[in-house]
Amino acid sequence: MREVSVERLVAPPVSGGLADSVFHTAATHPKRPQLALEPTEPGAPWLTVTAARFRDEVLALARGLLAEGVRPGDRVVLMSRTRPEWTLLAYALWTLGAEVVPVYPTSSIEQVRWVLADAGVRAAVVEHSGQAMTVAAASADPGALLGLWQLDLGCTAELAERGAEVPEDEVLRLRAAVRPEATAVICYTSGTTGAAKGCVISHANLAAECDTLIAGWGHLLAPRGEQPSVLAFLPLAHCYGLMVAVTCVRGGYLLAHQPEMAPALLLPALASFRPTFLFAVPYIFERIFDEACREAEGAGHGVIFEKARAAAVAHAEAREERAAGTGPGPGPVTRLRHSVYERAVYAKVRAVFGGRVRAAVSGGSPLRRELGLFFQGAGVTVYDGYGLTETTAAVTAQPPGRVRFGTVGRPLPGSTVRIAGDGEVWVRGDTVFRGYLHDPPGLADGWLATGDTGRFDPDGYLVITGRKKDVIITSGGKSVSPQLLEEQLRRHPLIAQCLVVGDNRPYVAALLTVDQEALAHWRRLHGVSGRAASAPADDTELRAQLQRAVNQANTLVSRAESIRAFEILPVDFTRQEGLMTPSFKLRRSAVADTYAEVIEALYAR
Repeated sequence: MREVSVERLVAPPVSGGLADSVFHTAATHPKRPQLALEPTEPGAPWLTVTAARFRDEVLALARGLLAEGVRPGDRVVLMSRTRPEWTLLAYALWTLGAEVVPVYPTSSIEQVRWVLADAGVRAAVVEHSGQAMTVAAASADPGALLGLWQLDLGCTAELAERGAEVPEDEVLRLRAAVRPEATAVICYTSGTTGAAKGCVISHANLAAECDTLIAGWGHLLAPRGEQPSVLAFLPLAHCYGLMVAVTCVRGGYLLAHQPEMAPALLLPALASFRPTFLFAVPYIFERIFDEACREAEGAGHGVIFEKARAAAVAHAEAREERAAGTGPGPGPVTRLRHSVYERAVYAKVRAVFGGRVRAAVSGGSPLRRELGLFFQGAGVTVYDGYGLTETTAAVTAQPPGRVRFGTVGRPLPGSTVRIAGDGEVWVRGDTVFRGYLHDPPGLADGWLATGDTGRFDPDGYLVITGRKKDVIITSGGKSVSPQLLEEQLRRHPLIAQCLVVGDNRPYVAALLTVDQEALAHWRRLHGVSGRAASAPADDTELRAQLQRAVNQANTLVSRAESIRAFEILPVDFTRQEGLMTPSFKLRRSAVADTYAEVIEALYAR
């Protein structure tokens, strides 16, 4: 099987832009809660903003931007964490027919300088003074910007005030002129190598993505008769995070914002907001599982948790076989073992998500099969998908009720996925972008070559096997795909990240980082807390533990592909240092450059 297509669920839009849904919902359901605002006092309820008020605030901002000189086709930077104002400003710009240029809030001066120049940005909105200084320093001529507005100084209220004299009809006339094929977003790739490219994403691309998900998967977001509620915490500068916000607005779902993805801040927000559905990345599910495991071991219930994990996986595997038509489903013994741990383990896992989530989406990178099975058994079905910025987020997804863990599902309705002769994944469909800014589209007959390699299982589910450019060729001529080894090692509770190296080298080696919370927990369990201050690289017992993990991973590959040496790094790879993308994928070349001396030392031995 080399190509799989799925027919459309929704027809492509023939008129209008993304902002139309704001005005339509306000006209038909004016009192429907559209936004939820985080309470200012602990324990207080979240405040809601109705669809009518949301429309009024979008309209007021659009009038203010128009008064400040923003016109259709102008490109405006939004540089902020995930906040309600980001969503309001995006819809205000789309109302005018302007184009949103998202910039990650932690971007450097050089990165911002590239975006400003490459996109020909006319204005910018930032979150705080530090970002304002970054934009000013990056701009070739700060005085040429129409405006540099700052959220923490109340720029949204200021813009609304300045637009008070602008007639509403003038804004509505501009909204009516927006066409589906017009550019909505220029989203710069957060690729693992090379300079960022501006992906030109149209109103039609985002509409096709979100409307397809609403039509095919919307019933999973909440029980029948209940309004879905979603806590958006992924970066809105990332196409996946932007898709979440637009899906909520188009679907009439209650949308809340959380600016930080760190578990220490995210988990309390989930507990207080209690969403009905979750959009996340594998990192979040991994951290929740690891934390549950550590809590159980710390309380002396590690054996019980492991039995509960095994029972959840067995139950989920049996359900998966039944859905595929290859098995009868969970038998009496499997159901009994599973039920034993419902209150003691599974209910507590669901409580971490707020208690109401029964389904979730994972994107950004493939979710481990074992992790998907565990959460399914614990009562939260995680629908894994696959996509890129160039495909407006997802281009494959798990079919409702027919999840195949370890795969990224089947093509999204309206899309076709092909496996080229060299194993590369090619895609075509309504969500594929218009091309890169300033470059020819680069699409052969509508096909986008993703750079990822993969295969189909017998039922047309896609399995991602790696990146073409990540293949390592040793000096002995052996081709090694690092993904299998890296994923296996990251499964070890002590290992946070792993980078396999060996291009043009005599053998394969690895850089490992240690999860500091897991390390402290492991030392307490093993009675070695006296060495808690010692560097991981100098801890002989830790090195022996990780050597066993490396040996186990090596059993999955041939000797020529196996890891012969490794080094434990003193700190983890982070997004702030530019070593990981916002979706927690390694920037391989950046890591290799940062730790070039360490890699050289591995081979000098």
